[in-house]
Amino acid sequence: PARSVRFLGGLHLPAFAYTGAAMAKAPVSSVAFRTIVAIAAIFIIVAGMQAAEDVVLPTLLAVLLSIISAPVVLWLERRRVPAWIAVLVVVIAVMAILAVFGTVLAASVGDFSRAVPHYKARLSGIIGSVDAWIANAGIDASLDRLTRIEPGAAMDTIGATLNGLLSALTNTALVVLTMVFILLEVAEMPRKLRAALNDPARALGRARRMVIEVQRYLVIKTMISALTGVIVGGWTAILGVDFPLLWGTLGFLLNFIPNVGSILAAIPPMLVALIQIGPGHMVLVAVGYVVVNMLLGNILEPQWMGRRLGLSPLVVFLSLLFWGWLWGSVGMLLSVPLTMVFKISFEQSEDLKWIAILLSAAPDVEDQRVRAERSSTNLPRGAARGGASSGESLATATAAPVDEISD
Repeated sequence: PARSVRFLGGLHLPAFAYTGAAMAKAPVSSVAFRTIVAIAAIFIIVAGMQAAEDVVLPTLLAVLLSIISAPVVLWLERRRVPAWIAVLVVVIAVMAILAVFGTVLAASVGDFSRAVPHYKARLSGIIGSVDAWIANAGIDASLDRLTRIEPGAAMDTIGATLNGLLSALTNTALVVLTMVFILLEVAEMPRKLRAALNDPARALGRARRMVIEVQRYLVIKTMISALTGVIVGGWTAILGVDFPLLWGTLGFLLNFIPNVGSILAAIPPMLVALIQIGPGHMVLVAVGYVVVNMLLGNILEPQWMGRRLGLSPLVVFLSLLFWGWLWGSVGMLLSVPLTMVFKISFEQSEDLKWIAILLSAAPDVEDQRVRAERSSTNLPRGAARGGASSGESLATATAAPVDEISD
C-alpha cells in the first residue's frame, strides 16, 4: 500500500508529495534526483560549448599551447629573466611558428582549391575508363552503381575539410592574448593554490603530476607528429605528387588522432597520386604511409610515451565522433588531446580513477593494476599507523618527486 503523511486537520498526502527536504532523506529518490541533475547539467554544458564555439575553441587552443610552452617560460624565469620578457619571447616564437604554419597551409589550400576542377575532370575520365573496361568484360551487375558515382564528391570533401582547418587558424588574436595571460599566471599559481586550499601539499602534488603528464604527452605527440609530417611531405615530393607541403601539414595535424588519423591523412594524397600519375604511385604513397605509421606510431611513440598514455580504440573513435560533431574538423583534431587531458586528470583523483581505467587501452589497465599493487605494498611507515601523521607522510611522499621534477 502507498505510504502517506498526516498533517494538521487530518489531511493525508501521499509520499510523493513530500517537500524537497523530506525527499533528500530518501536514498533512492536522492540518487535518482542527482542522476537527473547530472545528466541535465551535461546536456547544458555541451549545448553551451557548442553555442560558444567562437570563444571556447580559441581558449582551449590557448590552454594547450600554454601547457606546451610553460616549461620554457619557467626555465627562462629560473635564469633570472623577468616574467614578462620570458612570456614575450615564448609568445613571439609561438606566433612565428603559427605564422609560418598558416602561410604554408593557406598557400597549399589555395593551390589545391584551384586544382580541384582539373582533378574532377581527370577522375571522371578514370571512372569512365573503368566503366568501359567493365562493359567490355561483360560484367553488368555493378555497372549502374558505378555510373551513379559523383567523381567530384571526394575532392569537394577534401577541399572543405582543408578550408575548415584554415579558417580555424585565422582567429589567432584571441588565442595569443589568452595564452599571454595564462603564461603570466604560471609562476604565481602555486602560491595562490597554497593560500586557497586546505591541504595544499596533496593538492599541489596531484596538480603538478597532472600538468607534467599532460605536458609530456603533448610535447612528445607534437614531436612525433612533426617528424611524421616531414617524412610524409618528403616522400610525396620524391614521388612527384602535387602539393607535398600540404600532405606533410595534413600528416602533422591528423597524427594527433591515433589509429584513424593516419588513414585519413593518406586518402587525399593517394587520390591525387592516382589522378595525377597512376595507380602505381598511389600504391607507393600508401606503402610510405604504412611504413611511417609502423615505425613512428607503433615503435617510436610507445617507447617515448609508454603504454600508460594510451587510449582505447573505441574511446578514440567515440571521442572523434563527439568532438567532431561539436566543433567540426578542428574538434576532430583536438579530440584525442582533450580526451587525454581528461584521462590524466581523472587518474589524479581517487574518486574518478575508474573512469581513467575505462578510457585506457588494455595494456594500460594492467599497468594500473601493477602500480596499485606496488603502492599498496610500498607505503611509507607512517601510513600503516593511520591518523594525521600517515596522511602527512603520504602527501609528502607523493608530492616530493613532483617537486623535484618541476624544480
